[in-house]
Amino acid sequence: MNTSEYEKIKIGIVGLGYVGLPLAVLFSKRFKVLGYDIDSKRISRLQKGIDDTFEVKSQELLKNKKKLSFSSNPKCLEDCNFYILTVPTPIYKNKKPDLSFLKKATCLVGEYLNKGDYVIYESTVYPGVTEDFCLPILEKISKLKVNEDFYIGYSPERINPGDKKIKLKDIVKIVSASNEYSLKNIKKIYNSVIEAGIYKAKSIKVAEAAKVIENTQRDINIALMNDLSSLFQILGLKTKDVLDAAKTKWNFIPFEPGFVGGHCIGVDPYYLTHLAKEIGHNPNFILSGREINDNKIIKETKSFLNSLKKNRNPASKNLEILIMGATFKENCPDVRNSKIIDAYDYLKKKGARVEVFDPIADKKLLKKMYGIDLLTSLPKKTFSGVMILVSHDAFKKIGEKKISRLCNDKKYIYDAKSIFCNNEFQSL
Repeated sequence: MNTSEYEKIKIGIVGLGYVGLPLAVLFSKRFKVLGYDIDSKRISRLQKGIDDTFEVKSQELLKNKKKLSFSSNPKCLEDCNFYILTVPTPIYKNKKPDLSFLKKATCLVGEYLNKGDYVIYESTVYPGVTEDFCLPILEKISKLKVNEDFYIGYSPERINPGDKKIKLKDIVKIVSASNEYSLKNIKKIYNSVIEAGIYKAKSIKVAEAAKVIENTQRDINIALMNDLSSLFQILGLKTKDVLDAAKTKWNFIPFEPGFVGGHCIGVDPYYLTHLAKEIGHNPNFILSGREINDNKIIKETKSFLNSLKKNRNPASKNLEILIMGATFKENCPDVRNSKIIDAYDYLKKKGARVEVFDPIADKKLLKKMYGIDLLTSLPKKTFSGVMILVSHDAFKKIGEKKISRLCNDKKYIYDAKSIFCNNEFQSL
């Protein structure tokens, strides 16, 4: 790629979620960028400078309209020569990989692919998906041949939703490609906007594997902490107290117990275990970690409810419980794959009246997905018990005193992540 070709680059970002939108904004500082998404309402709001994920500020969306545009019309992609796919890769109810979004996006790009173009995948997959699943689709639809007419690459996303300190430009970017020529050019493109540096993986499969084990490793470490927290509860110890002591050793890895939901840590391991089973390897260790983390919130909710019932008049059946936090992680509005719903369903099943308060969660999506009417302001009445399940900064600002007043007895406030560090509150 010579200087003239480099200057004519137009990047098409397919998928404008937590990964695609920040990527589009960052690349627009150097290149012309079209951000494409099938959600026309999302596009309309982005064009007005509104990002409902809170990842990008309004001024960043509006100040560079000459280089950054948004559309839900696929024909707008035809002028692009670099396509970057950042679509979801979820799992089905049976825990198997759902590649349907990836397939649709690949088919779409295949229609507009021309000679000399590049297609780069950032979605999390298991090793082999880019070359064995996506590439044949591209070649079939475009009637072009890889490394002769166009090039492919894989550069795993590493964005941490809700993190306002470490931005995309501050994270080392792994790049990989179908040959050395395309690897050189893909590296050049990313290197122009990523300040933290670029790492060239030995192959596309290596890059895919590197991504999927990042979150698998986190999942397993959190599972260990969850298992230990169950042990410490039996021993009458607070997990936070134990971890604070252990952290004083220089090489102790400071993982904490917690509820693992979302689109990454709770999903990615199943991509790896799917591949492992396909090739005859039994991933017992990975799956045991998944089982611990999947069951953790039910286990904690059951314990909390039993404690509450044990100390009440048996004739009183009107337990009212407030859940604080509805998102899959702190300081993020996304409620998809939130483990909090498991706690809500369990409490309702056991006859409790349950209300959910979250000032930043996506109220409409919560209602659509789970049928829950979300409270967006602090309720004025009191409850039999309160469960603080997500450690939003907004809850910290409300303060311990106000939250204490929500419950008839402080002993029945469950502070999952010990955000108030109050020994009167129950915690992991």
